[in-house]
Amino acid sequence: MMEALSPANIGLLLFGIFFVLLLIGSPIMVALGVATMACFIVLDIDLSLMIERAFASLTAFPLMALPAFVLAGSLMEAAGVSRRLVHVAENIVGPTPGGLAISTTLSCVFFGAISGSGPACVAALGGILIPAMVRRGYSTEYAAATTASAGTIGPVIPPSIPMIVYAVSAGTSVTALFLGGVGPGVLMGLIMILYNFLISKKRGYRGTPRGGGFLWVLKQIWKGLPALLMPVIVLGGIYSGLATPTESAVLGVIYTLIVGFFVFRTLNFKLLKEALVEAAMMSAPVMFLLGGAAVFGRLLTLQRIPELLATAMLGLSDSKYVVMLLIMAFLLVAGMFIDTTSNIVLFAPLFCPIAQKLGLDLVYFGILMVVNLCIGFLTPPLGVNLFVAKNISGAPLGGLVKELMPYIGILVLALVLMVFFPQIVMFLPNLVGG
Repeated sequence: MMEALSPANIGLLLFGIFFVLLLIGSPIMVALGVATMACFIVLDIDLSLMIERAFASLTAFPLMALPAFVLAGSLMEAAGVSRRLVHVAENIVGPTPGGLAISTTLSCVFFGAISGSGPACVAALGGILIPAMVRRGYSTEYAAATTASAGTIGPVIPPSIPMIVYAVSAGTSVTALFLGGVGPGVLMGLIMILYNFLISKKRGYRGTPRGGGFLWVLKQIWKGLPALLMPVIVLGGIYSGLATPTESAVLGVIYTLIVGFFVFRTLNFKLLKEALVEAAMMSAPVMFLLGGAAVFGRLLTLQRIPELLATAMLGLSDSKYVVMLLIMAFLLVAGMFIDTTSNIVLFAPLFCPIAQKLGLDLVYFGILMVVNLCIGFLTPPLGVNLFVAKNISGAPLGGLVKELMPYIGILVLALVLMVFFPQIVMFLPNLVGG
């Protein structure tokens, strides 16, 4: 049987079974496992190798950072840190036109540097910021669209859960990916802030009046300093080389517990239990998915399917930019239907060999992939950020999507700039890595 099937046929069988199971409603992790198992049986490979490979992937040390960062984000939310971050952001921006919309973007940058998750940003901050914007005269649709869009910065600003997943899938450095995410995250935030300022000035949307001058603002920042120090401690440990990403994630959890129990005094054992359960519920599906993806990726490698795909795509054009834009267009469409983590574990093993043949650094390609797939948070029918913001705001879907279209255009523009100007991504990794 093995001799009768070529690698191309095995690839068709693997993806055929996978997508058929998806269409009939199977969870992605089930579809991934069943499709891989079917190919193992056809190829007469011992199924026990699936279990060994899956278990080995889940014991990878860098992967341990994922549940730790998720737990840190859950604890920070339980301790009321999100409200303090919003307060700091509002006081920095003050009465600037579109001040509340701009502070939403800043808040998502701050919170993203803690949680690493887009939907978590929208869920934690949307309940505070969307009603505040509506009370200040912003339309409900614009307020929801602004929050949903700002939430896409969360997985790009380090630490980032999708970057950890990509690092494990592609076999590259988590630290380098975190460094590479800083430039794109700042670029996305600046473009959104400029858009918010221009639209708010046109529509007459106002910010929040300050309670004092410059010294008063400094005092408010000082009050929120324990919350702002969290990303400094975590990322400082990583970038200084004093701790690995996994160790820094654990430090973040310990710091959060100290701040929540003894500084803010807002954390208690009931909230701690809820945060632990929430973190376990968020982490477990990702870990199961990565176990199946490790076997899936191993099968692709053994059958040389990525090499066949690379040869086919490189045959379409001699220009690396054309090939890259084709890959980016494919991922944009895939992000509309499949969640970010699943897209990474499915397509990183396929597209990374193509990126290498184009002479691209896997860190650079990984950042492009994460930014691209984060746009899928806003696009129906999946659009997790979109529907979280809709549920919080009660905005009609049609009006919300209309307000989201300029934001999607902004994010695509940022992605194209990263394709043509790689130093936006690679400046810090090259600087720190020599």
